[in-house]
Amino acid sequence: MADSDPPEQRPRVAQEHPSPGRRRDQGKPAGKGRGSKGSGPPTGSRGKRPHPGNGSAPAGPPRAESWRRPPHRSYRQSYAAIDLGTNNCRLLIARPSGPNFVVIDAFSRVVRLGEHLAHTGRLSDASMDRAVEALKICSDKLRKRDVHLARSVATEACRRAENGEEFIQRVKDETGIALDIISAEEEARLAVLGCHILLEDGVGPAMIFDIGGGSTELVLIEPGGPVPRIIDWQSVPWGVVSLTDTAGRGQIDDDVKRAARYRKMRGLVRDSFAEFEERVRPHQCADMRLLGTSGTVTTLASVHLELPQYDRKAVDGLIMPSSAMRDVASGLAAMKRSERELLPCIGHDRAELVVAGCAILETILDLWPASRLGVADRGIREGILRSLMAADHEGDVARAELLAARQRGF
Repeated sequence: MADSDPPEQRPRVAQEHPSPGRRRDQGKPAGKGRGSKGSGPPTGSRGKRPHPGNGSAPAGPPRAESWRRPPHRSYRQSYAAIDLGTNNCRLLIARPSGPNFVVIDAFSRVVRLGEHLAHTGRLSDASMDRAVEALKICSDKLRKRDVHLARSVATEACRRAENGEEFIQRVKDETGIALDIISAEEEARLAVLGCHILLEDGVGPAMIFDIGGGSTELVLIEPGGPVPRIIDWQSVPWGVVSLTDTAGRGQIDDDVKRAARYRKMRGLVRDSFAEFEERVRPHQCADMRLLGTSGTVTTLASVHLELPQYDRKAVDGLIMPSSAMRDVASGLAAMKRSERELLPCIGHDRAELVVAGCAILETILDLWPASRLGVADRGIREGILRSLMAADHEGDVARAELLAARQRGF
């Protein structure tokens, strides 16, 4: 889902809460901004409240106590999660550690799987080749780490592409990895499960969003317990790749034309959010909270902090004024691409796509005007790992109960 994935640092422990020193941001100077334009895909799928067992996605999140402790017989085992998105291929391998897990290996590569998908409706041969090569590396890591249980998912690019299923079969044949094309609902659920622990304490509903390469998911949750209740959700087919491709790539040197393209992008995203905005407006209150997970928010947070290079410890769990994030976004949008490329945490690879991310982010800030924004460098992969560990633990519990019953003669 994330548009651009910062470098992994390993090994690390996935903490339930960031350290207190990183929870509050004192308002570092905002960085400069970005820009881009659009006109394209359908307005998106309307989200409904998830219902367990509806056939379109797996049943709801595991019970609270499940993922808060390690599988009692598998704590030495390693688990893996692969997330093949529209722009990135990412792998995380971890072992349970108390209520958390320790990451023992990770991999991330920009594969641009959804490149030109907005125009052709198909995955190109070149993009599929790049993805397969990255997945071969993931497959090797799974074998070397002797992974006990893994889940591999594909998201919006494979959902939309005419040849998505054909590509999934090719991946299976060439790498041995069985990719599961998950629904937008499941994608949203996993993202929430992976990052909601970074939400600020408070009462009332909170919004979690994930700006991906091919789509953006917004989830309104009611916090409470280790797994929040999802009140409403929305997925729209606008991510940093799909919006950039629709708007048109290439540098625009004229300031007026660049601003016009950015306004057009914002308008496209705003229109796709319109129905969801109407549904969530009654839930707005004085204590609104907002949490974002994606390469867009982590990149913009890095610019805000003026980091010389990406630092996950400084970004993951950061809470900053929404106005400061908006200043960074609008500043980046106003820059020429060549100017954005000079910023340390953006560079050549992100300089073009980051503008679409800014347009989506600013529109989200309009939709849910919380005064502060939380930043999470975690999401789908962490959600998958927690689900796998919970399921394995519940399986162990069920087997133990069955064995005990048999020994009692039942």
